[in-house]
Amino acid sequence: MAELRSRRSNLAVPGSNPRFLEKAKGLPADQVFLDLEDACAPLAKPGARKNIVAALNEGGWGEKIRTVRVNDWTTEWTYRDVIEVVEGAGADLDCIMLPKVVDASQVAALDLLLTQIEKANGLEVGRIGIEAQIETAQGLINVNDIAFASPRIETIIFGPADFMASINMKSLVVGALHPDYPGDPFHYILMQILMAARARGVQAIDGPFLQVRDVDAFREVAKRSAVLGFDGKWVLHPGQIDAANEIYAPSQEDYDHAELILDAYDWYTSEAGGKKGSAMLGDEMIDEASRKMALVIAGKGRAAGMSRSSAFTPPEG
Repeated sequence: MAELRSRRSNLAVPGSNPRFLEKAKGLPADQVFLDLEDACAPLAKPGARKNIVAALNEGGWGEKIRTVRVNDWTTEWTYRDVIEVVEGAGADLDCIMLPKVVDASQVAALDLLLTQIEKANGLEVGRIGIEAQIETAQGLINVNDIAFASPRIETIIFGPADFMASINMKSLVVGALHPDYPGDPFHYILMQILMAARARGVQAIDGPFLQVRDVDAFREVAKRSAVLGFDGKWVLHPGQIDAANEIYAPSQEDYDHAELILDAYDWYTSEAGGKKGSAMLGDEMIDEASRKMALVIAGKGRAAGMSRSSAFTPPEG
């Protein structure tokens, strides 16, 4: 698996709006996805492709992951989206996001098209990743196959609005709990996506919360997928970015503790530490399972650019 890249906040930017494309460069989102799908009216899509190519080539994105969401394979726009964007700005592009994925063949088709474009244009074959968006009942049923459909897969994403329509869910509030349901109606869906992503060794991303001015409600929704282990969430408004960056990163206390576990376990299993398989770190027993859990938290903290505020000191004697 490639080194973890932080995707706590995934900012949607309409490709048809040059002003928004320029503004997005200066926002603190981990990833931006420049949208050719739902954010663009049909008549605006050809112009949006050109806007996106120009914005990518101009640079100024810093360390952000740069993704373009193309239209889904059932439309007449997909192949031209991919060809124009990758031929025009492939060297400045990290991923293509494919919406409404229903089976592995759709991912394989995108992989093949990307490979042809890369070969024809002298680009490194396989460098551009694929982000697969699960937005239908059929896509969820096939999510395991989708996750393993291509070595390019980097994320599996939940698309709640189309998914709610797909299963005839009785709600118009996207991504929120429903007062008539005694629990989280999205829990099963999120766990299926998370299991597929983790089995494949890639990241799981939660979808958007459409009440963009209600940041407190966004935080509550985001916490539910973050506690399950999701790596990040879509943000539709700059006001949601800071909340996502905070919620999908470890707390400073948890990050420090994870790093201490890793250092302590490394020392205790060494010759100097007595070659112990388990040991005490304060009042806590640590072992190989502790190390694996600590690696997850430490990895997320490192990817988010966090710094330690404590250090492990081996016991004397």
